[in-house]
Amino acid sequence: MSLVAIVGRPNVGKSTLFNRLVGMRQAIVDDTAGVTRDRHYGRCEWCGREFSVVDTGGYTTNSDDVFEAAIRSQVQIAIDEADLVLFMVEAATGITDYDAEIADILRRSKKPVVLCVNKVDSGEKMFDSYQFYSLGLGELYSISAANGSGTGDLLDAVVAALPEETEQEDPHAGLPRIAIVGKPNVGKSSLTNALLGQERNIVTPVAGTTRDAIETYYNKFGHEFMLVDTAGIRRKTKVHEDLEFYSVMRSIRAIEHADICILMIDATSGMEAQDMNIFNLIVKNRKGCVVVVNKWDLFIKDSNTLRDYSESLKERLAPFNDIPVVFTSVVKMQRIQDVLDAATQVYANYSQKIPTARLNEALLPVIEETPPPAWKGKYVKVKYITQLPTSFPAFAFFCNLPQYIKDPYKRFLENQLRKHFNLTGCPVQIYCRQK
Repeated sequence: MSLVAIVGRPNVGKSTLFNRLVGMRQAIVDDTAGVTRDRHYGRCEWCGREFSVVDTGGYTTNSDDVFEAAIRSQVQIAIDEADLVLFMVEAATGITDYDAEIADILRRSKKPVVLCVNKVDSGEKMFDSYQFYSLGLGELYSISAANGSGTGDLLDAVVAALPEETEQEDPHAGLPRIAIVGKPNVGKSSLTNALLGQERNIVTPVAGTTRDAIETYYNKFGHEFMLVDTAGIRRKTKVHEDLEFYSVMRSIRAIEHADICILMIDATSGMEAQDMNIFNLIVKNRKGCVVVVNKWDLFIKDSNTLRDYSESLKERLAPFNDIPVVFTSVVKMQRIQDVLDAATQVYANYSQKIPTARLNEALLPVIEETPPPAWKGKYVKVKYITQLPTSFPAFAFFCNLPQYIKDPYKRFLENQLRKHFNLTGCPVQIYCRQK
């Protein structure tokens, strides 16, 4: 998937445009310059083309703010990693020294650049935008990120300038891709080495030893897949080094390109906020999931510890808690094979195609018995169900009034699907269509 980075000096409206592109208020927006200090990631879809968007902090130099050097390096890394750069300037202020400096960096980067002039919300301000042609970056697009005017033409230009997504020749194409993800220092590389039976990746007690996503072909004990060990994803406030910014970006891409994600957590610290963020990223990308609780040998146990720990973990993961949980100690080689078996089973669930006849036979009697609630005196009748041809489990329920089927009933339908078919570890998407 292509990556688009939004760059520019502080307070030109990068976060406002980012929120508009990803369709949610994810980045903080404020009149104060320099509010965005970390990079935010999201996904945008336009005219059938989907791409990732990254929002960066404002680029400045010679500032007293201790964060500015880190923001500069972030912006540079985002430019290096991106397939296209969306350079944002502001009409009313005109060309500043910062704008000229960023334009110079972009010209030298040889990356495709789309120049975007923000805060053009009247005819008079349209004339102010023409001066930015002098930056030498080609065609410019006048927009107002706050009210959305001009963003359609801008997105047309972005999609046209993105490089074509070519299918590379891959000798292992078609094999399941299993990514091991989690915070730094939970034992991801140790698990990879234990599975492969060799010291494939460097392992140290220092958090963040693994800097890149490392792919390995695995073919043992009747299992065949591509195994991806990723760098740890830690909270943005904890990320200091340039290399770690790079690592987080690569880990997020590894999740996007995987089929199944093995989420490793530390038994001694439990499911923390950052683990939940990674889990939500897996669900958002609609990937299969297995939770591995590592360092179980260090946890003080009694007779009910395993059951209580599993229950509290599934409460944290609700509503999507139909997920296999494996307790391991990678150092002591305990239950390593169980991780593989669980991941293989989840992939089988994830890639299964359920015949339409079986779906209707199992679910229509249940729906008949427990129909959707009537809405404004109108009754919803589900006619038939079919699985959609997507890479993840997605089902279409054809009915007379799809707009009246609300989220609680969709959750009921999902629970019935899980009850009748093995969908453990797979996020399920339900669509209601007009029939």
